[in-house]
Amino acid sequence: MGTKEKSEMSFLDHLEELRWHIIRSFAAIFVFAILAFVFKTFLFDIVILGPSRPDFFTNQMLCTISQNLNMPVLCINQTQLKLQNINMSGQFTMHIWIAFIAGLVVAFPYIFWEFWRFVRPALYQEEIRHSRGAIFFASILFSIGILFAYYIICPLSVHFLGNYQVSTNVENIINLGSYISTVSSIVLASGIMFELPIFIYFLSKVGLVTSKFLKTYRRHAIVVSLALAAIITPPDVISQVMVCLPLIVLYEAGIIIAKRIEKKKLLRS
Repeated sequence: MGTKEKSEMSFLDHLEELRWHIIRSFAAIFVFAILAFVFKTFLFDIVILGPSRPDFFTNQMLCTISQNLNMPVLCINQTQLKLQNINMSGQFTMHIWIAFIAGLVVAFPYIFWEFWRFVRPALYQEEIRHSRGAIFFASILFSIGILFAYYIICPLSVHFLGNYQVSTNVENIINLGSYISTVSSIVLASGIMFELPIFIYFLSKVGLVTSKFLKTYRRHAIVVSLALAAIITPPDVISQVMVCLPLIVLYEAGIIIAKRIEKKKLLRS
């Protein structure tokens, strides 16, 4: 068995170390949030309001497909969604909130690196060697989840919720805070859920889950995936299925990862 990278630390030393990792992580978020706050026009007009614009990539692509297939229902968000603000400080508050979220998203690789630096001394050299690339893959999966939600789920959600009516006598006048809350929650939740293989990897490394366990509870995982998809997406079947399918694929990838870890453990024993 290998030796630990650092000597044993007391509980208070660990807390102090964790505190500085957290401080540096928040500092990174703060720096990127300031940059996002400064570039307000790009942040809101291009990024945040993008899925609601007719010229957004996904909306244009679906309209092109609808023309080729003669299926008008696929052409979405062709009328610019109008938003309103009803609070005196509403727009300023949303500006700060979105700047913080943007800072969190951009700083995620650094935050994960800080987390990795905190747990690394507790690992053996063999475990560190087999964990190389964790930061890279965690960042890639998070980015894929963000982009998947932004380009696929958000346009569908905006179209469904922005145009849904219980009666033709009721007009949809969307509040800015409601729109931003919907888009940001979908994007962040998707980014976190795409980290599922990373979570399974670390749980398998410490022996908390096995491939047999994951296979046994595969059906339960599908039900949980459907429930999560229903929570983070609007109540339309297409959006829920499009969120659920990647989760199931990631769960299956987690089973493969757990199998590989078990094989390596058998070879070392």
